[in-house]
Amino acid sequence: MRTYPFVLPELPYAYEFLEPVLSSDTLHFHHDKHMNAYVQNLNKALEEYPELHNVSLCNLLNKLDEVPQAIQTAVRNNGGGVYNHELYFSTLTNSNADTKLSVDLQAAIERDFGGMDQMIAQLKQAAVGRFGSGWAYIVTDENGVLSICSTSNQDVPDFSKFVPLMTVDVWEHAYYLDYQNRRPDYLDAFVKLINWEVVSKNYEERKEKLV
Repeated sequence: MRTYPFVLPELPYAYEFLEPVLSSDTLHFHHDKHMNAYVQNLNKALEEYPELHNVSLCNLLNKLDEVPQAIQTAVRNNGGGVYNHELYFSTLTNSNADTKLSVDLQAAIERDFGGMDQMIAQLKQAAVGRFGSGWAYIVTDENGVLSICSTSNQDVPDFSKFVPLMTVDVWEHAYYLDYQNRRPDYLDAFVKLINWEVVSKNYEERKEKLV
């Protein structure tokens, strides 16, 4: 359970590991600058509220109405930025890795989407269709039923109902150095980076992750 003070997690791979899909320059800026700013700003918002120092990040985000009004917006934006980026980076791997789905997740994809191609098409549609900045996710409920959802800015799904298994960042800083304004091209390339072994593990641990 991660609590205050939050720290910037290290990338689970080298900066150049996601090339040629995402450049090392993009990873440097995205992780070291953008994500780090969310970590620092979240800690700054929580610093003078010791009653929140032992509250997990997921509980902070899912129970924002219990956070003092003076810092609700800062916690929502920066806490969401920390959570979303950590999930994003943790579920990526090299495009040549050829990671495998678990049997359970494969069966759920077939049941709930009709197959991998249909699920990926829905994920890309949600990401392309997100106006402005935001995220698209593959999520599951506690019963293992899969669905696609999207949020704006740094908002997160409802953690009391859904466990995000992976997410794609459609803020421009995630892809602009490599793809400029061509978000569909970024998404076509991005799906080659998804680490299905990590996504499968998240699926298996879904009940433990519900708030």
